Order: sequence, then C-alpha cells, then structure tokens
Amino acid sequence: MEPLEGVRILAVEHVGAAPYGTMFLASLGADVLRIEHGDPARRTGPHLFGDNDSQYFQTFSLNKRAIWLDLKREREKFHALVKEADAVMNNLRGDQPAKLGIDYASLAPVNPAIVCAHLSAYGRDNERSTWPGYDFLMQAECGLMSLTGEPSGPPARYGTSIIDCMSGMTAAAGLLACLLKAKKTGKGCDVDTSLYEVALHQLNYAGTWYLNEGDVSTRQPRGAHLSLTPVQTFPTADGWIFIMCMADHFWSALADELRLEPDERFNTAKGRLQHRAALTEVLDAAFRRHPTRHWLKTMRGKVPIAPVNDVAQALENPFVKSIGMVQDAPHPARPDFRVLATPVKVDGKRPKPKVCK
Repeated sequence: MEPLEGVRILAVEHVGAAPYGTMFLASLGADVLRIEHGDPARRTGPHLFGDNDSQYFQTFSLNKRAIWLDLKREREKFHALVKEADAVMNNLRGDQPAKLGIDYASLAPVNPAIVCAHLSAYGRDNERSTWPGYDFLMQAECGLMSLTGEPSGPPARYGTSIIDCMSGMTAAAGLLACLLKAKKTGKGCDVDTSLYEVALHQLNYAGTWYLNEGDVSTRQPRGAHLSLTPVQTFPTADGWIFIMCMADHFWSALADELRLEPDERFNTAKGRLQHRAALTEVLDAAFRRHPTRHWLKTMRGKVPIAPVNDVAQALENPFVKSIGMVQDAPHPARPDFRVLATPVKVDGKRPKPKVCK
C-alpha cells in the first residue's frame, strides 16, 4: 500500500508550481485529478506530443489523471467531485479562488472536511492579490538574483524555476498538515502560500543577518559561500570542480592532499575568509596541475568535492543509473519516453512514474 493511497485531490492547476507539488503527492499514492480548462503547459515546446500535450507538461503531471471541466458553468459536476475528495489544490491568481468558488467558504457546505490549498503569486489577502506573477519575478524582487552570479556581472537567476518547485512543495506540505487535522476533526480549512513568500523565505540566513545586523549579503566570486572558504569552484586542467571545506578537518585534508606549503594566513576559518583572494590563487595553481578525474579519484571520501557538469554530463553519470533516478514512462506517442524519477523511496523502492492522460 502506498503512503497516500485513498487520498483524493482535485488539482485546479496550470504551468509548474502547484503541478510540481501535486506530482509528489501523486507519486506517493494520492489520486490526483487535474481539473483543466486550458493549460498552456500542454503547448509549451519545443518538444510536443501532438497538439495538446508536451514533454514540459508531462514533467509536472506524472501519475495524475485529467478531465476537462469549466468551473463557471459546470458547478454541479465539480461539487460531485468535491463530495468524494479530501482536498482541492490551486495555483490561480489570488483573487480567483473566491470568484470560482474553490475556497473553503464556498466548498464547506458541499464537504465540511475539504482542505483547500491555495498557491498564488502574492497571496489572497493583500493589495497584490489581483497581480499575476511568476518565478523569475520573485527571484528578482526578493533579493535572490542579487546573490547569484559573479560580482562583476549582472544579477542572475537560478537555472530552472526553483521557486515554482519550492512553492509547490510548500503548498503540498501545508495541504498534508491540514489534511491530518481534517481527518481528526472532520473540519477542513483554507491553507495558503505564495511564490513571493516562499522566495523571500529562501533568503534564510542572509535574511537573518540583515534583519539583526544590517549585513547586506552580496554576490561572491565563483559561487562562493558567504562566510566559509574554500567553498567555491576551482579550475582543473580540463574543467571545473566544486570544493566545500565546511569544517576545519576538511581544510586540513585538502591541504594535505594538495601538499600545500604551510601558511599562517590560512590556519583558521577567519583567516581563510579574510585572505580568500590569496587562498584562491594558491588553490587555482594547485588544481590546474591535473584533470577533474584525478581530483575526484584522490579526494572523494576525504574532501567534499564534485565535478561541475552540464546537463548531459549530469544525466549520463553512471551513479544516476545505479540509484534508479531515470525511469521509463511510456507515452502513447513515445513508447521510449523517459523521465526523472521521484527522489523519494518508500521501503527502499521508488514509485513507478506514469504519464498523465
């Protein structure tokens, strides 16, 4: 039996944020039914399955079912589904759930135990509730882009829609928490999060430092940690590696492996941070002596190290295959369709992915 077997979720969702969260719930056994009335994700290229399906859409919709339903004109059909459901998840603009009648006030008469999870751009109870919003806007406004990229270059965003994904998982966690309560009390509720709130929360310790010390964190060279070093990229003879000496014993191991000359400037974490530019020069010269493969072979298990891969290198890594992180999900238009597997195992087994139909 899968962990969420028997849980029914209606998903009024589109694009990537809520779909990412409900995909996890579906992979763990929840029956997730997408209530669709036109999702642009189905037509997002470049890799399409005909006129109304795409690899982009399937990426966020594995293990779900889908039906076409107009919430404005087919209320009775929707309410019939709500009576048999445990939760309704949406990622609409903040003013839409009440208008469409998919909040708890609207649905409690139909099913008092229903949990209504809302994932909007800016929230439902403030002056921005009517604003549309997207992941990259949140990275920009919430300060995350000011921390990403090289100091000499322009602010940069994360390579994928990470705030969408984080927001989807946050909404899913909120849904599950409220579902547990509803199962005990028989009374559901609204549970809210937003892209903006999740993005702001991702400032984490940099946010704490500013709130308490007025410390404005900035972009660091080579993707370096804000306060620890050496924690950054280094060039090898044929590529790049990332080293993470998060503790003194890792620094000692690194110095030993590189046979560095003793230098009192680098004896302490404070000293290494103070003299980071000088330390980087020393380590650059050392790492350039050999290719990436050499450093991975000699340091893995002793010093936290990883190669800086491109997408192809990351997915062709034999380790990915050995842990089963790529699985087959046959599609009617593409029998050999493959996807990234769920990064959660239950009793040592990964759920099998199935495309949304």
